[in-house]
Amino acid sequence: MTLALTIFPSLLLICVFVYSDKFREPTLLIFAVFCLGVAICIPAGYLNSWLIWSRDQPEAFTFLAALTEEPLKFFVLFFFLKNRTEFNEPMDAIVYGTVVSLGFATLENFQYVYFVGAELGSNNIAILRALSAVPMHAACGVVMGYYFGRYVFSGSKTMLALSIMVPISLHSLYNLLTTSSPGFAFLLLIMMVGGCDLLHRKSLNDQKKKLTERETKLV
Repeated sequence: MTLALTIFPSLLLICVFVYSDKFREPTLLIFAVFCLGVAICIPAGYLNSWLIWSRDQPEAFTFLAALTEEPLKFFVLFFFLKNRTEFNEPMDAIVYGTVVSLGFATLENFQYVYFVGAELGSNNIAILRALSAVPMHAACGVVMGYYFGRYVFSGSKTMLALSIMVPISLHSLYNLLTTSSPGFAFLLLIMMVGGCDLLHRKSLNDQKKKLTERETKLV
């Protein structure tokens, strides 16, 4: 039961985005991106240990996690996906951005549920993170993917900057509020999820106007 609570929320959200796509992405590539999301959790853990958990009051520095985690997700999109032939429309970036983020969230969940927060009750931690950290990571993935897709198919450097800066800012603010004002953190999360739903719907509406998937990359 605990393992299901730890893994299922991320997998459920992945299915929502993968199956919402009018032009479905290859299953093997989805799996590969998910695995890369899991893998980047390891270097992020080492970097966070150095930047955050080595300090006297680490809770005050959790906002720094965004400076390690979001760039690592971005690197997967930029270096692994950008030039692949399967990545051929803006919606693909939202799908892959969400998948890599939720791959990351899956291993991070496992670490918190079974190690970091186990003394508080594994099931309780799994449920809490299913309602907080998992949708937060998914939202950051949607935002990153939305702007990254616009960058690839428009060539706009502004979109490129937004694709990394907006997720970092949202993630940092969320972590900062989680430790200082949990109620405001929850309100921020609701706004993030609502905003991402709008971006996702906009991309879906753009897809409805298309007869074929492929668009021309400008980078």
